[in-house]
Amino acid sequence: MAENRQAVGFGRGFWIATAVLTVVAAGSVYFWYTLPISNALPEAILTARQIDDLFRFMAAVGSALYVFIFGYIVYFAIAFRAKKGDDPNAIGVQVHDNVRLEVLWTILPALFVVLLSIISVKIWYEITLQPANGLVVEAIGHKWYYTFRYPQVHGEITDEMHVPLGVPVTLNVTSSDVIHSFWVPAMRLKTDMVPGMVTTIRFTPVRPGRYQIICTQFCGTQHAEMNKQVFVIEDRPAYDAWFHSWQAKNANASDAVATASTGTVALAGGDAKAGQATFQAKCSACHAIGPYSQRLVGPGLKDVLHDPSHPSLVDGDAATPANVAKILQQGYKGDMGQMPSAQMNAIGDKDIANLVAYLNSLK
Repeated sequence: MAENRQAVGFGRGFWIATAVLTVVAAGSVYFWYTLPISNALPEAILTARQIDDLFRFMAAVGSALYVFIFGYIVYFAIAFRAKKGDDPNAIGVQVHDNVRLEVLWTILPALFVVLLSIISVKIWYEITLQPANGLVVEAIGHKWYYTFRYPQVHGEITDEMHVPLGVPVTLNVTSSDVIHSFWVPAMRLKTDMVPGMVTTIRFTPVRPGRYQIICTQFCGTQHAEMNKQVFVIEDRPAYDAWFHSWQAKNANASDAVATASTGTVALAGGDAKAGQATFQAKCSACHAIGPYSQRLVGPGLKDVLHDPSHPSLVDGDAATPANVAKILQQGYKGDMGQMPSAQMNAIGDKDIANLVAYLNSLK
């Protein structure tokens, strides 16, 4: 028996709603494409504008889709709502098997995904593979700061990362302990810093300025402190002056990454002054130079080797130079938290001897 179906039209209200939604969607597209992003967030590198354009494209398309989808849901919920007096068992209008509509909603999203992929791969190519020459810099994440390595500068630079204006930069990032990240909002680039792995990004700086570097991976108790260092873009003379100052400052620094032995650390000859510098760089985020009760993450260490009211260390051993060296070398995990090992903290036997000499000098 043939089924007779009554033709169902959308009605005048549907087209009025469509016109209104089209105007709102067009307004959202206009908003995203005229939003002055660079006023609040400068475009510090060459590819920043392209990343902004990709963001605008995705935001505009997403907003327009949201307007139509949400708008039609509201319209149909009102237009086809159950009316007073309707049979409670009545079945609403059944609309299905519209081949043209099904083809349309398959082809349009597919085209959008293909277009988005082409734009994204083009930008990815420029960030990861071009430019292929220029200045090479290494950024290393630590708990809880960054250090930087430059060709022809010994050791590590510990304050700011500088690059010359207009010179292509290859930035290799890694971590010395846990997972950190390297994010400069003005560059529109963010990459994870993973221990044992080097990740590369490439860019060309085009706008002078000082831009904040932020870690976006929770990396421990002092994670919030990893937003104090800056990425500096400057003209060539200013960059050269900064570069030469670090060459002179680090003239006698070692290029090797500090490593500790697994045997007993020889403490003879430890330099308290050098230990103070190491303490400030590696330990001050967790320990204060104050009484035992002056706790940051770990206890205060001013009298750690000379305090009769605290004759034991956190691991229960006597407070002796050798036992302090053992904790510095092997690390510790207990009720007060975790003390990183020498390997995680990137310090060697000489650093440990210097730290013990410094702590022993605090009376």
